[in-house]
Amino acid sequence: MTRVLHLSDLHFGRSRPELETPLLAQIRSLSPDLVVISGDFTQRARESQFARARDFLARIGVPVLSVPGNHDTPLDNLFVRFLAPFRRYRRHVCAETEPFFTDGAMSVVGVNTVNPFSWQTGRFRRSARSRVCWLFEQHPAPLRLVALHHPLEHGPDTDKKPMRGARAALKELADCGAQVVLSGHLHRAASGPVRAAPGLLLVEAGTGLSTRQRGEENTFNLLDWEPGGALRVTTWSAQSRAGRQVFAPSRTALFRREEGAWLRVGPAPEAQVYQQLRAV
Repeated sequence: MTRVLHLSDLHFGRSRPELETPLLAQIRSLSPDLVVISGDFTQRARESQFARARDFLARIGVPVLSVPGNHDTPLDNLFVRFLAPFRRYRRHVCAETEPFFTDGAMSVVGVNTVNPFSWQTGRFRRSARSRVCWLFEQHPAPLRLVALHHPLEHGPDTDKKPMRGARAALKELADCGAQVVLSGHLHRAASGPVRAAPGLLLVEAGTGLSTRQRGEENTFNLLDWEPGGALRVTTWSAQSRAGRQVFAPSRTALFRREEGAWLRVGPAPEAQVYQQLRAV
């Protein structure tokens, strides 16, 4: 079994410090093969916030692949934002904004979808699409994932603008063998296949630590992949038990890959899923 823990939107600078130790303890207890963090480590990309993110990463204790989010470029320093938007991220989090990981069982490609010239709306560049496909061709692992901050599709209840290049990315990623796309940004946990590209499964993580919960608890996702093609996505939520904070499983969806397409075969009734995805 291959296990990936998907965490997003930590937002140090507007986070819940009381959740850090329970979250780290749960990560270590679950022993994932890889932790993927899909952006927004900070609230305002300040040095002190990145320092807190760096300290948190140092305590995880397992391999981490991360990509930046739109909050990881300075909003209040236009000089840095336009001339060196990822300098602080590279210094404190990761030197690469588009990292790659493979261990034979899975290949994971990070894509930087942040557009420094637009605060909210991301972009999926043509060169990034080509790079993802090339890496999967060179490293054709049984499980192939793409990690990015901005979702490739938005549900009808989302008022954010879709990402530039998302439509082309959906087609090209499906054509070149990508299977799962991990993202964040919307602070909600959701998962489901794409109608127009059923070979792609979109998995969104909620916010791991932020106070900006948008009607949900703080969450992360756990993906368990069986070599036969089954993928279980379990959302773990922050809960108060006996006066202390813990993370516990709250909902699960089970998917199976058959003839190149994802099928939902066992969702929990309360699972949040993509029901009426709009084309981007």
